[in-house]
Amino acid sequence: MNCGRAVMWLTRRRWLSVLVQECLNLRRLSFAGTCGGHKGRMAETPSIEAEAASELRAPTQQNGDTGGHATDERTPGRPEPAGAGVEPAPGDGKPATGSGEQAPAAAPGPGKRKKRRGATGERIVPPPKKRRAGVSFGDEHFAETSYYFEGGLRKVRPYYFDFQTYCKGRWVGHSLLHVFSTEFRAQPLAYYEAAVRAGRLHLNEEPVQDLSIVLKDNDFLRNTVHRHEPPVTAEPVRLLAENEDMVVVDKPSSIPVHPCGRFRHNTVIFILGKEHQLKELHPLHRLDRLTSGVLMFAKTAAVSERIHEQVRDRQLEKEYVCRVEGEFPTEEVTCKEPILVVSYKVGVCRVDTRGKPCETVFQRLSYNGHSSVVRCRPLTGRTHQIRVHLQFLGHPILNDPIYNSVAWGPSRGRGGHIPKTDEQLLRDLVAEHQAKQSLDVLDLCEGDLSPGLSDTTAPSSELGKDCLEELTASAQKMDGAVEAAPQDLDKMALAPGNATETDAVNKEMDPLCAECRLVRQDPLPQDLVMFLHALRYKGPGFEYFSPMPAWAQDDWQED
Repeated sequence: MNCGRAVMWLTRRRWLSVLVQECLNLRRLSFAGTCGGHKGRMAETPSIEAEAASELRAPTQQNGDTGGHATDERTPGRPEPAGAGVEPAPGDGKPATGSGEQAPAAAPGPGKRKKRRGATGERIVPPPKKRRAGVSFGDEHFAETSYYFEGGLRKVRPYYFDFQTYCKGRWVGHSLLHVFSTEFRAQPLAYYEAAVRAGRLHLNEEPVQDLSIVLKDNDFLRNTVHRHEPPVTAEPVRLLAENEDMVVVDKPSSIPVHPCGRFRHNTVIFILGKEHQLKELHPLHRLDRLTSGVLMFAKTAAVSERIHEQVRDRQLEKEYVCRVEGEFPTEEVTCKEPILVVSYKVGVCRVDTRGKPCETVFQRLSYNGHSSVVRCRPLTGRTHQIRVHLQFLGHPILNDPIYNSVAWGPSRGRGGHIPKTDEQLLRDLVAEHQAKQSLDVLDLCEGDLSPGLSDTTAPSSELGKDCLEELTASAQKMDGAVEAAPQDLDKMALAPGNATETDAVNKEMDPLCAECRLVRQDPLPQDLVMFLHALRYKGPGFEYFSPMPAWAQDDWQED
């Protein structure tokens, strides 16, 4: 009996020992899983930081420029993360199995959305790349081309450039052919057909084979073009001041502040980066392209926000000088007429009771018998405020190409009297500058003109009937050459940074570029100057002056 009890006790003890050991193993597994989970989450953190750092290195366009050679510098070996609700390519992220069977899909974790797979044969749209606003231009952008100077003008050598965009909502369900024919009229369809054969059109980084392909949401389009920029004045961008917080320059007339429209390298931002090695600057205020004078940049986002806060609180004092038509009154004049934007696209405003309130104080400085020099103090910051108020007062800026135009009627907008509709006004302004080949004054190019803005019965300076026929015939003649050597075209168009000296010369002429076959008359340097100058900017702790321009001097004589 005692022996049986001993056996039972030993058996029960052995069973308890096994049970305790199993519990310990379970606790170890649970602890390891917990640590592994924390380790996994900890390991994700540097990946996210690396992602952010790579996107900081990936340059994006500033202030609405849709171009820019955006690059996605991801860590080698790391898969590209898919955005929520985006269909990844079939098989992405699945481990291979020897039997060929698909591994069971893991259940989505907390906060994760289930990924939907595309149907067999369905074209898959990759997830959109993240874009970081505010990242400035770098050396890779500045090296795209170079300047040369001729006849008092700063010119940019033609260069290859990638225009990039995601599919707009209104494009979804339409073919590329439809989009190009309705929204990108700067070139005839023959050009886009030749561009396809040359491999210059890409959809989701794959060469487009057929313009009939239908666009889907999040499609990414890239179009390599041969880019020409209008000339600007050869006057240098002079530094007025520089400290740890700000850069202040004296901007010449005719040079835009930042890339816009047809301007990219012929902008203050690019000139400062290329010639003064000043990069990642934040413009603190706006100056029209034709306006000269004090222009301030912040070196950091924090300084930019501080100055903009001062602007919002009306702590900045601005003083301009201009030369206007006729004899301006000797007493101080205050204009409080509200200003309405007639067209954001064309960049035209006028006085209207429906406009935004604004106020400008004017004081005459001198009168030479024909025109007056006037000091202007805008107390608000509306678009074209000084120019519109002077037009309303009957003393438009002497050589203002917009607000001193006959397109406004016999009185040229004095007292707000405009004997035509806004549509007629815009059409007449466009027609005037189209005839003068000066659409850049309106920040337009021929491709921006809709049928409502131009007379479709009259051939334009850039896309007239003869030009269209010539381009179509040229494209047909090039069919064999383009198809025979698409790789050469790709190398020339898509790798300008690797060009040799001979290639650099060839880059200035392109067989598909209509602009290369046009002969444009250069503007005269004096035609690029408008008599409006930012003389002084003052704020808490700073004040910057620019020299008085020659046209504002007492001894200045009109031509």
